[in-house]
Amino acid sequence: MSVCRVIFYPQNKKVTVKKSTSLLDAVSKAHISINNLCGGDGICGRCKMVVKEGEVAAEVSPKLTREEIKNGVVLACMTRVEGDLVIQIPEETLAKEKISADLDAERFKDFEQTILLEEFEPTPLVRKVYLELEPPTLVNNTADHERLCEALCKKIGDCETQMGLKIIKSLPSILRRNKFQVTATVGLRGHVAEIMNVEGGNTADKNYMVIVDMGTTTVVAHLVDAISLKTIDAKACFNSQGIYGREVTRRMIHAERRGSGELQKLIIRDINRLITTLANANGINLKDITAVVCAGNPAMGHFLLGLPTPNIRRYPYVANTVHPPPLRAAQVGIEINPRALLYSLPGISAWVGSDITAGILATKIHERDDITLLVDIGTNGETVIGSKEWIVAASASAGPALEGASVACGMRAARGAVESVYIEDGEIKYSTIGNGTPKGICGSGIIDIVSVLLKKNIIDRSGLFIESSSDRIMSENGLKRFILVPEDKEKNLKPVYITESDIENVITAKAAIFAAIKILTMRLDLNFEDIERVYLAGAFGKRIDIDNAITIGLIPSIPKIKIQFVGNTSIRGAKIVAFYQQAFYKIAEIRNSTTYYDLMGADDYVEEFKKALFLPHTDIEQFQPIK
Repeated sequence: MSVCRVIFYPQNKKVTVKKSTSLLDAVSKAHISINNLCGGDGICGRCKMVVKEGEVAAEVSPKLTREEIKNGVVLACMTRVEGDLVIQIPEETLAKEKISADLDAERFKDFEQTILLEEFEPTPLVRKVYLELEPPTLVNNTADHERLCEALCKKIGDCETQMGLKIIKSLPSILRRNKFQVTATVGLRGHVAEIMNVEGGNTADKNYMVIVDMGTTTVVAHLVDAISLKTIDAKACFNSQGIYGREVTRRMIHAERRGSGELQKLIIRDINRLITTLANANGINLKDITAVVCAGNPAMGHFLLGLPTPNIRRYPYVANTVHPPPLRAAQVGIEINPRALLYSLPGISAWVGSDITAGILATKIHERDDITLLVDIGTNGETVIGSKEWIVAASASAGPALEGASVACGMRAARGAVESVYIEDGEIKYSTIGNGTPKGICGSGIIDIVSVLLKKNIIDRSGLFIESSSDRIMSENGLKRFILVPEDKEKNLKPVYITESDIENVITAKAAIFAAIKILTMRLDLNFEDIERVYLAGAFGKRIDIDNAITIGLIPSIPKIKIQFVGNTSIRGAKIVAFYQQAFYKIAEIRNSTTYYDLMGADDYVEEFKKALFLPHTDIEQFQPIK
């Protein structure tokens, strides 16, 4: 099969691919991130590119106008390479993410330097222990392997150890060359202490771990000192898998068609680049990083390990595993100490992952007397209700509208995104991230604008525009839109707006999340008044305006004093596990004691969902303001 060269501008990146390779795969190989919501199905129309030179085989798409086709515009997902190409990627097609953390991604890293818990004894999952062994004599001629294990267990407490053959072979020379003064790297594997490595001399002062939150949209990595239990630095980047779809279902479909290898490569590449950036910025050698602890939704956990995902999205929704054992990080391609361990935290079901288990641990729902509601507002809309007596979790497929996707001018929370819309002196105004030129609307801004339009009587409770309610309502090709930011050609400013179709998608997303909360409270024979505490998790969550979220019916009308933003509980919970071995066992207990409730199996979920397809709800009495 012949090979073709493809050059992408303005990046000036060149790749070689086999003939008939899709342009989407080619741009992925070039490590260029583009907007692509549908995962390559030709539905979203956001992966537009211009063929400047060369021959392609492009399918006809209704997402392209005649003028665009005439000018060589194609959809990358529906175009195959037939020869050497020169491709121009329009600015609006490019995803603006960067691997090096900047304002766009820094918002998500949720830095917290110290986590000290009185209930646990500080014992990191991987420790370095300095040992001064008694040299053997005729009286004490214990074998080298047993001598080291006995000394180690005496120092760290009763333990069962294991050691690989390679290390056993190297022990005689290492011990004698260093006068029996060595450092053992010990990692927890279940209830067994694995001696991962033995080094000469005292190297116990250099031991680091990386904690990773594998979000569908954002990947966050924290570099921690395993000795002081302090966080040294944190970085974040946008998930490169987004090229194959903004939601995990699209990515799973891609994995079924093409295998999970490419998706695994992308998440591993993101993790490696974040780790390298952290290590270089802080003068740390990669060989001194001895563990990576990861949390994320079930699909991301499967992609990390290269596991098949088809059964996750098909009845009866079965995961390959929700509690993988500790593995060598090198087995999946993470480039740190070759003997380092990868810990994937336990999840609850095929649709409620370890990010939620970590959230339960971090918020201590499992220890509280009163009833607590934890909501992770995102694509999956996980909901947890419980106390120390019981915990129930569910996942509602909300879709990506609340994160800026499936919205015409929606975008990630990047520089220039409208993040807040409000009424001031009777006028609708907005603010953008970084005070930049408005380029689109991110999740918090989308919630705001729908709420503001409802308050101003510009839309009705069905989300439809009210005739003659505002001179900022325009119609194009029969589709009505509200212009938030007008076009200004002199300033090269494109319009930012929201359409009736966008509002419908937002209503659908919020209805899924609210219906999940409603169904769980009904099943548990609770009223909203019985909930004493509401936690909103995730970096996106803490930028939501509570009043506006209640106004559109996203969350119940609960006194604001009960509502608390808890940030990235996934990274916090994973960090607690990394620092405290007791938490390693505790999170497994949480996983085993949490009941998963399948909303798709609830006969009345669809009914509650339909009731919530209004602003704020069919039953408006549920959303009366509470002092």
